[in-house]
Amino acid sequence: MELRKSRRLLVAGIVFLAFGVLVLLCAAGSSSPSVGAWLFGGIVALMGGAFAVSELKPFRFHIGADGLTLRLAGLDRLVPWAEIDSIILDEPVPTPGGKKSTSPSLMLVPATGSTIDRPRTGRSPVDGRTALVLLDLDDVRQSADEVAAALARFGGSRFTDVRKLRRERFDSPDFTISLRGYDPARVDELIRRGQDALISGVTSQRYAAKAELDKARAALPVAMRGYYTGQVDAFLEELSATLAQWDDEGAKPD
Repeated sequence: MELRKSRRLLVAGIVFLAFGVLVLLCAAGSSSPSVGAWLFGGIVALMGGAFAVSELKPFRFHIGADGLTLRLAGLDRLVPWAEIDSIILDEPVPTPGGKKSTSPSLMLVPATGSTIDRPRTGRSPVDGRTALVLLDLDDVRQSADEVAAALARFGGSRFTDVRKLRRERFDSPDFTISLRGYDPARVDELIRRGQDALISGVTSQRYAAKAELDKARAALPVAMRGYYTGQVDAFLEELSATLAQWDDEGAKPD
């Protein structure tokens, strides 16, 4: 399966570039051009040029029986499946303030002995290992489900769709919206962290998630329209108790 880059910002980049150049030409033809016009036109043209160059960068992402053929994230070669310990599809929870991307993304954990030496800026929600962030799926034309189907077909057990795991293992809480309830983004973030810790099965992750959850519960931010406090309190208390049920992997950390 060959993924195609969406290049959704290319048209905007060209428009910005053309407008900036037009402003500069008008300023150049004026008998008394203002510094502001030159500055404005230059900034707009630079922004448009940056968008266009970014969208026109060479791109390749092919999923096949031999592995992943990549031209992105500092890689320009075939990465055989033998070099991949796991590849994870995840969709981050919206963060308070909504500044981070919440589109599905792909992360790769190299296998032992892999020659992949790129910086690992991500972290697997499955086991907490550092991972190479490959791709934001908003940047390609194919849907996340299409990409997941191809990775499951060719990657086999190396591929994990964390979205699917969450749907299978957890019922999504349906909190009532009320005036001056708990901030939805913060509550969703806490629940996602707790669920990811449960999915991982790693005792230390469960302990850390429980500690964060218990600390945050004491001072959850309030929004004008937020989740009904009584429902959230009950759900988070149950989630905290579940995280405290340490499995056989190890003893509860001190």
